[in-house]
Amino acid sequence: MNKAITDGLALMPPAFANGLNVWSSENGTPGSATYDGAANAALVAADADFGGCLEIVKNTTTTKLRFMGETPLLPGMYLQITAKVKAISGNFPSVRIAGWAGDSSFAHVAGLTEVGSTVALTAYGEVVEVTAIVGSGARGGVDMPWGLEAVYGHFGLDLTGANGGTVRIEDIAIEDVTSYFLGDSSGRIDIRDFGAVGDGVTDCKAAFNAANAAADGRQILVPEGVYYISDTVSMINEVVFDGTVTMPDTARLTLRHGFHLNTYIDAFGDEVLGFKKAIQALFYYSDHDSLDLCGRRIEIDEPIDVAVVSGASTLEVRRVIRNGQINIQASSNWDVEVMTSAGSYNAASPRQMTNVTNIANIKVGSLVTGTGVGREVYVQAVNVGAQTLTLSQPLYAPNATQTYTFTRFKYALDFSGLSKLSQFQISDVEFLCNGHSSAVMLAPSGNNFQLKDCHVKSPLNRGVTSIGEGCQDLHIDRCSFVSNEQALRAEDRQSIAFNVNANDSKIRDSRFQRFGHTAICYGTGHMFVGNHWFQGDNDSDSPRKAGLVFTYPNVNSIVTGNYVDNSFIEMTNEHDATPDFNSEFSFGGLTITGNIFTASDCASWFSWIVVKPYGPGHFIQGLSVQNNSFKSINGYIDRVDKVDTTFATLDYNMMRNITFEANTFNGVSQNTINPAALEFTQGTAATNWVLDPSAYLPFDGWARGVESLVFRNAVTNATGETVFHTPYVTVNYGASSNQIRLTFPEATKGTVNMISRMDRPI
Repeated sequence: MNKAITDGLALMPPAFANGLNVWSSENGTPGSATYDGAANAALVAADADFGGCLEIVKNTTTTKLRFMGETPLLPGMYLQITAKVKAISGNFPSVRIAGWAGDSSFAHVAGLTEVGSTVALTAYGEVVEVTAIVGSGARGGVDMPWGLEAVYGHFGLDLTGANGGTVRIEDIAIEDVTSYFLGDSSGRIDIRDFGAVGDGVTDCKAAFNAANAAADGRQILVPEGVYYISDTVSMINEVVFDGTVTMPDTARLTLRHGFHLNTYIDAFGDEVLGFKKAIQALFYYSDHDSLDLCGRRIEIDEPIDVAVVSGASTLEVRRVIRNGQINIQASSNWDVEVMTSAGSYNAASPRQMTNVTNIANIKVGSLVTGTGVGREVYVQAVNVGAQTLTLSQPLYAPNATQTYTFTRFKYALDFSGLSKLSQFQISDVEFLCNGHSSAVMLAPSGNNFQLKDCHVKSPLNRGVTSIGEGCQDLHIDRCSFVSNEQALRAEDRQSIAFNVNANDSKIRDSRFQRFGHTAICYGTGHMFVGNHWFQGDNDSDSPRKAGLVFTYPNVNSIVTGNYVDNSFIEMTNEHDATPDFNSEFSFGGLTITGNIFTASDCASWFSWIVVKPYGPGHFIQGLSVQNNSFKSINGYIDRVDKVDTTFATLDYNMMRNITFEANTFNGVSQNTINPAALEFTQGTAATNWVLDPSAYLPFDGWARGVESLVFRNAVTNATGETVFHTPYVTVNYGASSNQIRLTFPEATKGTVNMISRMDRPI
């Protein structure tokens, strides 16, 4: 490329014969003295070597010759200045190419190299050629690197050394030699051509911006070296890194062409730093909605605090991290932090703890445990000045003031420092926690966080943790979670795959292996579809733990088409500051259909569906358990349903709209059916027939209703005569209110089919 042609730039100075009024004996700036009429200068019309030329007598320490025209110097441009000189008489001077650098305000740019190499004249009549290259970049062969501030120059030469000598100078030539450096044929430009210096100290921000503006679709080469960039830059064109860059933590490098992890690793020379800087760019405008990890495995030995790395406080536009592996390395940075502090609690402010001692040392995201604290309660916010903590869930029965334990797990990706995060997705990423760390902590607020086609392997404590409502509309799709507690007995495990504090989670087609609990879910509108979670162990007749725990009583949720293996579904109200029933929706709103329930080698008192009220007065209102398959292997269990009365039992007189039907039972001693269609035979004549459907009724329910009575054969009296009496029905009969009594006007006997219920429809 020749910029003098392509850009229409006038570079070549006029011949001396055209007049010396444009040739300065000073710096060439407007108003400086010229050689026009000077006593020590004359035009020579016909020199044997030069033809027309300029003859000068050196009479000052540095005798200058400068063209007064403003020769342009564009970013990425290189000019070669050439002069031929010969000594005629007197002392021999030395000669060098020289210039004066000017900026866009026509001021001098100080601190630049403005002279080329000096050549001594040693013989009369010997033609000596001097040359120098000036340009924006400090490239090999460039004598005067002027960077980007200088936009033009006054060029010529200097005579130095002894005075009194006479020299002749051929017309000075200025040529565009940019093609020597830019290599246009390869479609690539060099960042050094725009003033970048790879010394790790010189600020190259302007050079990167200038190269980006000039590239026009060509690649930008960052050659070997370390290039310091003082502030954020955004590169539209493709950048190829042979060298690396260094930046302040708060400065962003946005690579809008080829935005993926490989480029950032090349840019920063380190995979972890490259990953962090790529996340930082992802959180701001980058022309990309996703960061492709390119299938790379990233080794990290400390948590990545996304708020610190990104410098952002919120993000509510879709962003994705995809296609890679995060491998956790052993380090003390993953050590769990545990501390105890005293605090006060009042159910009137259910999500606040007050008068907390040592509060400055309690970390946001800490798990809270202590008397009266339900599972998966976290510190959502800390107010040191007020000595208060905001909790992710209420406490069900703490003392007014007591000591709590605060445990801060460490996570590979920790979003808790963001105030809000929405529409964020992690896709096709494998978290190899290796028993050193947990995987992901969500922001305290936000919605639609998605984990898709991911693997979470061997998390030390947790897979995905919500410390607030950042789990609203959480999606976990086609993921695999494998705990770090495979060899432990089920009852000894502490790990939890994930928890939910808000509504509308969608957990689909995922697999959860041998956690302490698979999920602790508060809120409503949850959908568990097509998953497999299993929590068995290698012991015989061993207890099992809850797999799926609903902590909001009326969950309005579905559990459909799942494989529930060696664990149970539990309904509690442990996240209620006033757990006694008080004019609210009680347990229910749950549909459990089409699931496979399996247990093996477990204790006989194990059940797959458990209700655990944390206060009295509660009941079930709306529960459908249909078309499921229940199977116990290597030992029978008593039944599939149970009420855990550790804190309270249910109000059986309030049970409503409960359906157990079309299920299959294998290895279960007692089937559960409601409504229960049973056949009873009264072998001896009696006025009162007491029918007992209690074994079939769910949750030890009362016999609250009879839908139909059909007599299979003739009802006869004591003498065998057929009678046609209609009995009346007494429900809630017996000491436990779980029997039905039929009363006839006389003693009768016979067989009856009865459909009874332990609930009322409304």
